[in-house]
Amino acid sequence: MTYLVTGATGSVGRHVVAHLLDAGHRVRALTRDPARARLPEGAEVVQGDLSRVETLVPALKGVEGVHLIDAADSGYTPLPNGAEIVEAVRAAGAGKVTLLSSWAPGTLEAAVTGSDLAWTYVQPTEFMANALAWAEPVRTKNLIEEPFAATKTAMVHEADIGAVIATALTEDGHAGQSYGLTGPELLDVPTKVRILSEAIGREIAFRELTVDEMRARYRAQGVPEHMIEFQIEVFGNTPEGAYQVTPTVAQVTGRPPRTFAQWAAENVRAFSPDRGA
Repeated sequence: MTYLVTGATGSVGRHVVAHLLDAGHRVRALTRDPARARLPEGAEVVQGDLSRVETLVPALKGVEGVHLIDAADSGYTPLPNGAEIVEAVRAAGAGKVTLLSSWAPGTLEAAVTGSDLAWTYVQPTEFMANALAWAEPVRTKNLIEEPFAATKTAMVHEADIGAVIATALTEDGHAGQSYGLTGPELLDVPTKVRILSEAIGREIAFRELTVDEMRARYRAQGVPEHMIEFQIEVFGNTPEGAYQVTPTVAQVTGRPPRTFAQWAAENVRAFSPDRGA
């Protein structure tokens, strides 16, 4: 059986591809730039863009299932053509669909969950890979600056997200399910900094940003206003106990979710001052 993975070069998509290949399935990986894909050997890399359905149709030929993401560009703008995408999937005869949630629900979420496809909606909490945003300031200044230091979240490893998606695509019993995914522990920002310090073998300084400082920094980085306000709402205006650990990763995959300490150990090189030397 062949499975199509869209967003295949993203932090989650790469793991979906790897899990499917490891399980012995054929994988067709959709990306805007195949020359830069650097995906595991065995993946059939094809060019395509979800915002242009005509490029998706050839990639759908002969596939059993499809993994979809709702992102029209690198800024995570929701796709405007969800109904067209779902119709193309249905016309191709693909039986199963997984959809990774996005910053803001767009037309694709409604089109998928309102269809007669055997869909599974995967909604992770904060990705552990988001901590890679700290790599440059740790390498150059040995400093992490973040707002909302006391907010505890249950970060989830991107490999666990990929494993859940691959399982839902290839096994029965997941149709019509919405899976909220978390890691195994609730951590505030200082604790994450301490864990990362232990992994890289040196103490990292931490300074809490004010909301105004956060807005200024993100605006300078070109982050859209709606995404800035979304982060303030998600991480700043949350009641005590809003974030909880869920057992879903273990229930779906049969193995416990990875810890942030495991993620940090895997990514030490990104935080090393001599990276690239």
